[in-house]
Amino acid sequence: MSRLRLGDITVDVVLKDIKNVHLSVYPPTGRVRISAPSHMSMATIRVFAISKLAWIRKQQARLEGQARETPRDFIDRESHYVWGQRYLLQVVEREEAPSVALKGNKMTLSVRPGTGTDKRNSILEEWYREQLKTDTPALLVRWEPRLDVIVDRLHVQRMKTKWGSCNADKRSIRLNTELARKPRECLEYLVVHEMVHLLERTHGPAFVSLMDRHLPNWRTRRDQLNAFPLAHAEWRY
Repeated sequence: MSRLRLGDITVDVVLKDIKNVHLSVYPPTGRVRISAPSHMSMATIRVFAISKLAWIRKQQARLEGQARETPRDFIDRESHYVWGQRYLLQVVEREEAPSVALKGNKMTLSVRPGTGTDKRNSILEEWYREQLKTDTPALLVRWEPRLDVIVDRLHVQRMKTKWGSCNADKRSIRLNTELARKPRECLEYLVVHEMVHLLERTHGPAFVSLMDRHLPNWRTRRDQLNAFPLAHAEWRY
């Protein structure tokens, strides 16, 4: 990996066997990374990076100002979100299989006696994953005929740097389990976003045109998603 210095901004550069240049600004600190075709010179990459400086600074400012949740201890009366709604956690210890249930403004987490914080976290994380796996297929059914694209595989997992991703060659999309904490319209935006990437791999004019045509309020949904607090996490690169 090489590095470029552009004033006060450091850019990590990785050369790969790819066709296009990819620029990313990663949370939580706004680290900048460019993945470029292996044949591309550093001089060309520098010119590209300079042309994107305004966008990079905008993304870094957004990440710096984005709220973050405090660390979760998974104890009574702690706040947790499901589909954008706030619930107060109630932990119940009993000798039966772990479960999660919602009623009113309460989220009841049932665990075996002596279950520690890490295990409580993993139980709840798996529950969020199942919510996403349950809700997303209906969105795929709705949007596949509209976009004239088929998703062969859906993956749901915890992702630290992205809300979602896609693999156009395998016709697959990958979603962050964190989306189950956000409003459902945010999930729909991400699903459409990744499905459009199966048609247009970059965020160029053709991609924007497709988003504008099929989901006119996608920018509002994107901003709504990014306005919600990010989950607390220990970030490692």
